[in-house]
Amino acid sequence: MTRRPSLPGASELFRLTGSTPDLPSQEVGDGRRRGTGREKHSTKITVYVSDEELLALEHARLELRGEHGLAVDRGRVVREAIAIVLDDLEGHGEDSLLVRRLRER
Repeated sequence: MTRRPSLPGASELFRLTGSTPDLPSQEVGDGRRRGTGREKHSTKITVYVSDEELLALEHARLELRGEHGLAVDRGRVVREAIAIVLDDLEGHGEDSLLVRRLRER
């Protein structure tokens, strides 16, 4: 008799836990993307930001809460911003804000 605990295998650790949403994001009735809300997300990325960018993001989060009554976390703000930028890129291509700003650098 072994005293070692039974650990789950790789198939249990890496199984899908729910249905996968349509990629790249959810759409609302008018065809615009929406960032996902407060739900368990299956994919994670790491983004490095400057101190100033993090402070601006936190300031925006606090403004949304204090002045607009929206209690959201930084991740939600970032997901909505991504959805907005991707919609603009899809709709305006060369004239999108993302293309113009990336060309400036």
